[in-house]
Amino acid sequence: MGPFLNTALQGKRILLTGGGTGLGKEIARGFAAHGAVVYICGRRLGVLTETAEELSRETGGRVIPIAANIRDPESVEQMVETAWKDGPLTGLVNNAAANFIAPTKDLTPRGYEAIRSTVMDGSFYVTLAVGKRWLAAGLPGSVVSNLVTWVWTGSAYVVPSAMAKTAIHAMTMSLAVEWGPMGIRLNAVAPGPFPTESAWEKLNPVGESPSGATSSEEVPLRRFGKIPELQNLMIFLMGDGCDYLTGQTIAIDGGHHLAAPSTFASLSKITPEEWAKTREKLRASAEAEKKQRAV
Repeated sequence: MGPFLNTALQGKRILLTGGGTGLGKEIARGFAAHGAVVYICGRRLGVLTETAEELSRETGGRVIPIAANIRDPESVEQMVETAWKDGPLTGLVNNAAANFIAPTKDLTPRGYEAIRSTVMDGSFYVTLAVGKRWLAAGLPGSVVSNLVTWVWTGSAYVVPSAMAKTAIHAMTMSLAVEWGPMGIRLNAVAPGPFPTESAWEKLNPVGESPSGATSSEEVPLRRFGKIPELQNLMIFLMGDGCDYLTGQTIAIDGGHHLAAPSTFASLSKITPEEWAKTREKLRASAEAEKKQRAV
C-alpha cells in the first residue's frame, strides 16, 4: 500500500504510550496517516521498531520508536527528553495499559500492582513529564487518555483496572482546570468493544461462549466498533478544531454502557473449574511474553 498522507495533523508531534500493538498501534497509524510525527513507546524495542517501520512504510508518515518503562519515573524522563530533542511535543496519548480478568478474591498484591503501576502511575508520570515542559516553555498542549466506560459503571472481575482507569478520569478533570489557563487541554476517550489481535482473546477467558465483553448483542448498535471510528475521534481531539473542549471523557461504544450491565457482569456464570483453566491459560501467555522479551 502506498502513502496516503492527509494533512489534518500536519506539524503535530505526538507521543503515544503502548503504541507497538493493539489499539495503540491503530491510533498511531491514524495519526501518521494524517501528517503527525508519532513517537511510540513501550518496553519491547523490537516490537516497536517493527511497528514503526510498518506504519511509516504504509502511511508515508514518520513513526519513531522509543523503548521505555512508564512504571519508572526515570525511564519516563529519559523517554520524554529523547522525544523533545527533535522539538517540543504538541500532544500526548496515555494508551499503555495492563489488565487481566480474574475473580477479585484471587488477586495477588503483585498482580494488582502490575495493573495499577502501569495504568495509574505510568499515565501520571508521563503526563507530568510532558506537562511540566509545556508549562516551563509557555506552550499549549493536548493530552488524551485511553480509558474505559467502567469509569462510570465499574466492572466486576477487572477491579484493579477499573480503579486505575477511574483515577486517570479524575486526573483528566482535575488538570483540565489546573492547567487550562496555560492552554493545556486534557480529555479522554472510553472505547467500547473494538476487536484487536491478542487483546480480544484476553478479554474472553472462556472462549467457548461470548461474554458481555464480546457479544455484539449487548451493544445497542448491534455491532463492534470499527478502528477508523476510534482513529477519527483521536484525530479530532489532537487537531485544531476543538480547542474549547477540555476535561471530558467521551464514550465511543455504540451506547453499550448505557444499555448493558457492566462489561464483565456475565462472567458470574463461569464455574470455578473454568476460572482455573483461565488462570493456566493466562500464566502460559505471560510466560510466552517473558521469553519473547528475553530474546
